[in-house]
Amino acid sequence: MASQLSRIMRPDDANVAGNVHGGTILKMIEEAGAIISTRHCNSQNGERCVAALARVERTDFLSPMCIGEVAHVSAEITYTSKHSVEVQVNVMSENILTGTKKLTNKATLWYVPLSLKNVDKVLEVPPVVYSRQEQEEEGRKRYEAQKLERMETKWKNGDIVQPVMNPEPNTVSYSQSSLIHLVGPSDCTLHGFVHGGVTMKLMDEVAGIVAARHCKTNIVTASVDAINFHDKIRKGCVITISGRMTFTSNKSMEIEVLVDADPVVDNSQKRYRAASAFFTYVSLSQEGKPLPVPQLVPETEDEKKRFEEGKGRYLQMKAKRQGQAEPQA
Repeated sequence: MASQLSRIMRPDDANVAGNVHGGTILKMIEEAGAIISTRHCNSQNGERCVAALARVERTDFLSPMCIGEVAHVSAEITYTSKHSVEVQVNVMSENILTGTKKLTNKATLWYVPLSLKNVDKVLEVPPVVYSRQEQEEEGRKRYEAQKLERMETKWKNGDIVQPVMNPEPNTVSYSQSSLIHLVGPSDCTLHGFVHGGVTMKLMDEVAGIVAARHCKTNIVTASVDAINFHDKIRKGCVITISGRMTFTSNKSMEIEVLVDADPVVDNSQKRYRAASAFFTYVSLSQEGKPLPVPQLVPETEDEKKRFEEGKGRYLQMKAKRQGQAEPQA
């Protein structure tokens, strides 16, 4: 089963330099994934449901997309467990003046089917038919790995971003930013819960503000580490999306983004952590060339610890890329 969406990129999809926002692309990726997984989960007779986004694996932005280009988003189901669906999504950009096409993004998303009658009820997923037995075995390994990683992120859910008065340039406090958003009907699914793509777009906006404040140049999304959706966000909630710089290399910045939901019309429920992720940004010149990034100055013990953790993720990903680039013997 496959699905494809296409649309032209407009000025309100991009930054002042004409580069399409990473959040815009993430939102299109999630829409394609939601359509194909919801179709699949309703492909057999039984209780009707809507597929809800649970996790997005690391997503690299391989090439920038610009205003006037057409984004072609294709989605395919690659694995199903008893209660979840894995969707692989590719994004191609097309210059409709020259016909040139290029791959800009590859992403893996995980969805769970929620009953239309009871939003807290997770339904069983119809099994997908594999062309090779190895596909099912490889998919099961990916499923177990992401399940373990999701559990490991939950211990950080109490961490919050605190404002600091008169911070010094290049410090974490200087660039940290927050955005407050009231969840309305246009943000939500049939259940009255926020689309994962809407949340990801807001997260990218905050990460972009942090990166721009730190560099004071044109910045673009380079990659997004795994995004974990810890809990659903209901219509009417006020969400606070907070971003802070955690690590800088010579030419990239890692930004942690936390999403907290406040059910202001429901006194029985307290504020809770809804999603979290790490975004990586790069600084560009007016000609679109990579620029050196001002080095982050961690001040507190927590900031120094997060810096070392970010450095570890950076070196691990750098080694992985170098390994993939080496020619096979």
